[in-house]
Amino acid sequence: MSDKTSDVIVVGAGIIGCATAYYLAKKGVSVTVFEADEVIGNGGSTRNGGGVRQSGRDPRELPLAMYAVKNLWPTLSEELGADVEYCQGGNLRLGKTERHLEILRGLRDKAVALGLDMRMIDGDEVRAINPYLSEEVIGASWCPTDGHANPLKSTYAYYTAARRLGVRFYSGCPVLELRKVKGELRQVVTPEGTFEAGSVVVAAGYASRKILNTVGIDVPMSNVLIEALVTEMEPPMFKQMLGTADADFYGHQTSHGSFVFGGDSGFETVNEDNGHDRTTSVTAPAICRGILRYIPKLANAKIVRTWAGFEDVCIDGVPVLGPVDEVPGLVVACAFTGHGFGISPIGGRHGRRIREAPWAPQRCLGLDGTHRLDELPRLLGAGRG
Repeated sequence: MSDKTSDVIVVGAGIIGCATAYYLAKKGVSVTVFEADEVIGNGGSTRNGGGVRQSGRDPRELPLAMYAVKNLWPTLSEELGADVEYCQGGNLRLGKTERHLEILRGLRDKAVALGLDMRMIDGDEVRAINPYLSEEVIGASWCPTDGHANPLKSTYAYYTAARRLGVRFYSGCPVLELRKVKGELRQVVTPEGTFEAGSVVVAAGYASRKILNTVGIDVPMSNVLIEALVTEMEPPMFKQMLGTADADFYGHQTSHGSFVFGGDSGFETVNEDNGHDRTTSVTAPAICRGILRYIPKLANAKIVRTWAGFEDVCIDGVPVLGPVDEVPGLVVACAFTGHGFGISPIGGRHGRRIREAPWAPQRCLGLDGTHRLDELPRLLGAGRG
């Protein structure tokens, strides 16, 4: 096999692309990965809040998260040979008003219908779990099996594990075009030349849209900028992932003691000259105001740095993940809408199975949202191994 030929090409070296490459290589498949950025995982994969949650998800993607939390995250550090700092400390989604609680009940009802252990608790129960929360919190949804992990360490753990298995990575090498051969997707065009493979997985975040357009596929998604911050180390306070009904903020305390929080103010900007994201003087204070309304104990915590990152947001808020019937040989894994980190292990395995076993026509997680993740429970047993 030549340097420009492999069994599978993966476009994008974020956590989904690296995980897909790892699981494929683990099965003996030759894989080549192309990343437009000079740095691996320099997009949303390493700039998110690190939530590994099932609660609050659309029912169409919830089975993915439940499978990942039950079967993959608990042993991921051991499997990849690197500590991803996974902590299954639960998730409190907080409410201060009856309107908040109504929102949370709706999320609870949808999750429980699919078998998730998630329940509503009152303010006293909230503070029994996390005594640092404000007396203004009158209730919350509680999912004890949710948690968090380190996005940077998780992404690089998949990357290094894939490298050990022989996966070839080309960074600073954008894919310019996809090409069909005899009606099937077989080639990708890059500045380094044209490469060939039996299957192509496109997992390049928002850049996937332009790449997929070259073979007539359009994923209806937008690029949304979200900001985050990290504090100095504080004494251990709690292990839960926190969020709110109104999405004022989300975050957790890391195993090192620092707090990582994220959110948005509506004033984030993009530098149109170079396409890079940048933080504003508005968003971090807005996030902090949200935090202090719920955790007043953090009033004196010092912020070390802030950063921004893009979310590839699908028009209906649910990831597009699976093969595309209109283009044989093409697999799409994008538009994760800020939900991708927690389901990255199963997202990678899902991408792997396209070459491992043929699926029924209904396998495709359709771009129109009709056949998304509903087929997952049946399909998880469809492949070898």
